[in-house]
Amino acid sequence: MELVTYLLTGAVAGFMAGLLGVGGGLVIVPVLALFFASQGFAGDVVMHFAVGTSLATIIPTSISSLLAHRRRDSIHWQALRGLVPGIVAGAFAGAWLARQLSSPGLALLFGMFEILVAVHLLLGIQPGAQRTLPGAAGLGAAGAVIGGVSAILGIGGGTLTVPYLLWNRVDIRSAVGTAATCGLPIALAGAAGFAISGWNTSEQTGLNTGFIYWPAAFLIALASVPMAPVGARLAHYLPRKTLQRAFALILTLIGLKMILGL
Repeated sequence: MELVTYLLTGAVAGFMAGLLGVGGGLVIVPVLALFFASQGFAGDVVMHFAVGTSLATIIPTSISSLLAHRRRDSIHWQALRGLVPGIVAGAFAGAWLARQLSSPGLALLFGMFEILVAVHLLLGIQPGAQRTLPGAAGLGAAGAVIGGVSAILGIGGGTLTVPYLLWNRVDIRSAVGTAATCGLPIALAGAAGFAISGWNTSEQTGLNTGFIYWPAAFLIALASVPMAPVGARLAHYLPRKTLQRAFALILTLIGLKMILGL
């Protein structure tokens, strides 16, 4: 049951990420939280394990995405160089902050974010280009916010990075490619932060490093990496708007479940 759950979660997360461009963490975190709770993980660290493990799964998927976007020359390198230092610092800080929050507190934040993403999918709103890219300090500050929020929630940050880059007059193709590439430093720094902050957790399975449960991380990544390109290919043939509305409804229900309690 554990093996099937992780593989299915990874397959669905990878497929939806490729199909709709919505990060797999929005699927992975709530499934892991529910499953870890049913497996007897301590209630006060269930969400910490779910978030830390989700970040670990993003590492291989973001490497695959980075290489694909690099081949297509769809990475805005100036923006990437400016964002990464802040992202790394913010992700470490986010992992530390998450450790200070209770598991229900993390679940509440995650549920609220899921509902916001659902509203965004339903309305299809993208910010207009209002300004040009700021300097190193501005990009670093933006990166810190993106990295911190993403690490706390266990996501790759695309739902935050893409709108920010569009607002700064980066074209949509480069914005998506750059956001996907930013997932790697978010995942590396965030996962490292959760591994360190959970080093002395009383929940020791023998298969974890801090708040990263490796069997789940490995199997989810194993299934999600090959399914993302499948979703991306089918995006050209399936009714995208209908799928967005359906996925938004699912995210709303998941978000409400997280807010009301696991």
